[in-house]
Amino acid sequence: MSLFSKRKVAAAVRTEDDFQAALNSQIDVIFLHDTNIFSIEEQIERAHSAGKKLFIHMDFADGIGKDRVGLEYVKRKGADGILSTKTGMIRQARDLGLVTVHRFFIVDSHSVDTAVDSIRIAKPDIVEIMPGVVCKKIVEFAQKVNTPILVGGLVEFEEEVDKALEAGAKGVSTAARELWDYK
Repeated sequence: MSLFSKRKVAAAVRTEDDFQAALNSQIDVIFLHDTNIFSIEEQIERAHSAGKKLFIHMDFADGIGKDRVGLEYVKRKGADGILSTKTGMIRQARDLGLVTVHRFFIVDSHSVDTAVDSIRIAKPDIVEIMPGVVCKKIVEFAQKVNTPILVGGLVEFEEEVDKALEAGAKGVSTAARELWDYK
């Protein structure tokens, strides 16, 4: 997946102020964590006008069904892809031709095994491991699955971006604006 072929950092955006900052930054990809049925079309248009790819976090998209119809809706509105923690949603989004980012929270060895099983079932385009400061797990995932690894969560410093990339991650998502123009 070439989502992170140019810039290695994606903007994880929750507020309008952050969204505007992301539009003005050098990043290529925005992960929109807060949207709703009334604002999504305008947000997609603004992102595309700024030359950015916009991914909708379906688990947090208010007023948009967490089902195939909701996925069809965001696709018709022009979203480049989606993020979700739900295996079923990732499978349906892939079937619709959306680029998928499957997010996993890694807290213990059982969560690693569960995530690997889910990846094999859903076949996402990209896997996001959270929190993003778990470099030894990035190496383990990269050895077990043939899917690009993205890290996110708690990534606040340039050194953490560098360590994640050195461990094998293809990209990093962060809400830390000062990193949006890094790498």
